[in-house]
Amino acid sequence: MASNSNVVFGDEESQISGGTNRVQPCSSTPRKINTIDDDEGKKHNFLSLSQRLGVADFFCLDVWRASMGELLGSAVLVFMLDTIVISTFESETKMPNLIMSILIAVVITILLLAVVPVSGGHINPVISFSAALVGIISMSRAIIYIVAQCVGAILGALALRAVVSSSIEDTFSLGGCTVTIIAPGPNGPVIVGLETAQALWLEIFCTFVFLFASIWMAYDHRQAKALGHVTVLSIVGLVLGLLVFISTTVTAKKGYGGAGINPARCLGPAIIRGGHLWDGHWIFWVGPTIGCVAFYVYTKIIPTKHFLAEYGFKHDFVGVVKALSNV
Repeated sequence: MASNSNVVFGDEESQISGGTNRVQPCSSTPRKINTIDDDEGKKHNFLSLSQRLGVADFFCLDVWRASMGELLGSAVLVFMLDTIVISTFESETKMPNLIMSILIAVVITILLLAVVPVSGGHINPVISFSAALVGIISMSRAIIYIVAQCVGAILGALALRAVVSSSIEDTFSLGGCTVTIIAPGPNGPVIVGLETAQALWLEIFCTFVFLFASIWMAYDHRQAKALGHVTVLSIVGLVLGLLVFISTTVTAKKGYGGAGINPARCLGPAIIRGGHLWDGHWIFWVGPTIGCVAFYVYTKIIPTKHFLAEYGFKHDFVGVVKALSNV
């Protein structure tokens, strides 16, 4: 099997490019230095269901310690992104969407660079779930990371609520993800925003484009090695910024906060602020989930020797299903 030691969002047995130490899993079987491709493929084929799922990760202290990077990274992410959303629109600039997108791209890139050496730098359930489907990390580790990301998002929203005035909190809903809002109308309050179907399709499309156009480079050890993880993570931030700009500009709907592409970021303000942030909140979970599944199907359709050689990752979802059928 081709070496994946340069995968930026690499599996738990690897290191990021440049030799930065990664957390070693308790669940992983140590690799032999001189194992040939056929032996590697056979080893993957005979893994048990618990090994495929990485159940031992639930009992590994190092995995939980790594999740602290996801928790803190998500907390800072929510605080910074929601602050950017509020400040750009509060400043009444001529092109708030553009300025907001640029700042979001910069912030995400910096945070990814900070968290990658600790946990792999996901800070987004989309990346964790997608990485688990592809098999770069175990589903157990993905669950731990996603829980940590959601807790971090709640803490970030709490921190933001502590520093903004009540009027700003009411006006901008803590910068949370909205599909519709209640606005004053000529004959009383009216609901304005985007149709549910439109918002759902935007989440699906934006999530798929995000994975296809940027995260794919992080999964591909060849591109990660050629470009370097700084460049790859910069591209990730740039693509996210572009998607935020496109989703908020192409709809031009008052009340719609743009594509979330990060369910945890949407969950934090919804729990702390509540109210209309729960209206259509399911869209910011279902849409990205469908987008991740669509991307995984894409990785199974393209030629087998695409970014990992023919045997793929040991935690690959198809391998999990096969192991489950053998139980």
